Amino acid sequence: MRYEDYLGNVARLAVELVNSAAEAPHLSSTSRALLSEHGVAMPSPDELVELLPLLRPAVEAIVDGTPTKAVSRLLQHSPPRLCLAGHDGRLHLHFAADGADPAGWIGQSCAAALAHVACGDPAVTIGRCQAWGCTRLFVDQSRNRSRRFCGNTCASRTTVAAYRARQRPSTPSP
Repeated sequence: MRYEDYLGNVARLAVELVNSAAEAPHLSSTSRALLSEHGVAMPSPDELVELLPLLRPAVEAIVDGTPTKAVSRLLQHSPPRLCLAGHDGRLHLHFAADGADPAGWIGQSCAAALAHVACGDPAVTIGRCQAWGCTRLFVDQSRNRSRRFCGNTCASRTTVAAYRARQRPSTPSP
């Protein structure tokens, strides 16, 4: 695994938790596999009660370009515990011990990954969907960091709306 992929996967986990914080955690297959690969159980909403109020402002501050205080609070609440791991055949750095409790592992891992992103790690950026009415966040690991939407649904909805607006007959001015 490349270090950038690990950072991206953990940042994606943070963003998915923030996007689904009001309901039960809805995690992608990538995030579920990340937890499973590290011996971490799927968290319940009750396990994340203390973490989510710190995670949301940290992620949003990164998107808004003001990460210092919010990310620092998250780091103070969940200080990373650096560990060496070799589960994929190569030695690399983890931010929390495999098999830790879900809230602890997620907090430590997300705090460290978000700190890397906040410091301008070029491999991972976090953005806010630009579709009208959408408030979701996303991780952008595209080659040129030009992603604008949280997913295909918002991108298609925006494209269709723009097309329909262009097709409307213009009204002549009097």
